[in-house]
Amino acid sequence: MQVTETLNEGLKRGYTITVPAADLDAKVEAKLLEAQPEVEIKGFRKGKVPMAILRKQFGQRLMGDAMQDAIDGAMNEHFEKSGDRPALQPKIEMKGGDTWKEGDDLVVDMSYEKLPEIPEADLSGITLERLVVKADEAAVTEALENLAKAGQTFEDRKKGSKAKDGDQVVIDFKGSVDGVEFEGGAGEDYPLVLGSGSFIPGFEEQLVGAKAGEDVSVTVTFPENYGAAHLAGKEAVFACTVKEVKAPKAAEIDDELAKKFGAESLEALKAQVSERLEAEYSGASRAVLKRSLLDQLDALVKFDLPPSLVEAEAGQIAHQLWHEENPNVHDHNHGAIEPTEEHNKLAERRVRLGLLLAEIGRKAEVQVTDAELTQAVLAQARQYPGQERQFFEFIQKNPQAQQQLRAPIFEDKVVDHIVAGAKVTDKEVSKDDLTKAVDALDEM
Repeated sequence: MQVTETLNEGLKRGYTITVPAADLDAKVEAKLLEAQPEVEIKGFRKGKVPMAILRKQFGQRLMGDAMQDAIDGAMNEHFEKSGDRPALQPKIEMKGGDTWKEGDDLVVDMSYEKLPEIPEADLSGITLERLVVKADEAAVTEALENLAKAGQTFEDRKKGSKAKDGDQVVIDFKGSVDGVEFEGGAGEDYPLVLGSGSFIPGFEEQLVGAKAGEDVSVTVTFPENYGAAHLAGKEAVFACTVKEVKAPKAAEIDDELAKKFGAESLEALKAQVSERLEAEYSGASRAVLKRSLLDQLDALVKFDLPPSLVEAEAGQIAHQLWHEENPNVHDHNHGAIEPTEEHNKLAERRVRLGLLLAEIGRKAEVQVTDAELTQAVLAQARQYPGQERQFFEFIQKNPQAQQQLRAPIFEDKVVDHIVAGAKVTDKEVSKDDLTKAVDALDEM
């Protein structure tokens, strides 16, 4: 086997790999000899089939296997000797692919971008400030009031009262387009909270001011992106009968409310709420601290970046932001989205930090355990109620999906490793100050 360098430009590498025909034939011969004792063909006893017949019957398929083995072996040997780590899967092109015949040498071109050498990062100068927020009584009270609102009930308003925003109206309704009723457009005794946004835009507003016993004609236009294509963009009229008008009544903040949310008493619920709030504050504080750390790491070292990784990351950023700006588009049936200069700069930062964190983690021997990966899979599976088993099977069979779950865990563990050795000072701040710091992350 011969490997000849054809390209050495920045991080780009190119090689021509030549495997002599005799080496390929020897591999085929070895595979035939290995299989011969188990082969049984009509007219011959098991293990006694002549090599010539074996070659005629199985040689072509085994030649394909031998070629793949030769290419894989050459690549592995090359990367072991050179120390190169390809940024993406190397591109392999076989020369004379259509005209190649048995007896010819196997010649392939291999090209890739290597990962750069990451310079040593001096982490000794990293200083971080951790924002600390305590769950004070006011915050706990506010959270309890929100729970009471979530657990609210509705009571009949005085006869003749007009429905207000936030009230619940119990209605019968029938919808029609161009005078023809449509499937799924009718309901009886439907409890609708006005202002909840659970119906088509414009529907609930037209019921404000209605009284029990009144008939109301509601005219709305279905959104252009409505799920039922035959209704999208169409004007519809709903004949509604208001049967009841009810006012909201927040639940009392007492032991009964606590029991509704799984706590033994109000004091126990307060303790749970306080713990949850501080966990939320801690998570937000960590996000602020992590951004500060990444900013410092970004300024520590500079190195060449594989263009393919930057291009792929910029494309992903552009695509994600486009969908955030166009939330009504849920599929990918749209035109090409060209990354901007801003997308490219952000992609360079992400790739550089990703490679740097990976190198720091490698040197520190940071590992993601099976237990940690399992926890991540369990958390993700909860998003697919009723399909948990299918999700587990998909993850088990899909190494790429496993890596997508493993990567953020690894990154967080590397961040923890760096923070553990950094100079960190705690600063007690208010909830509002923490909120401002988190909001500022989105503006950067």
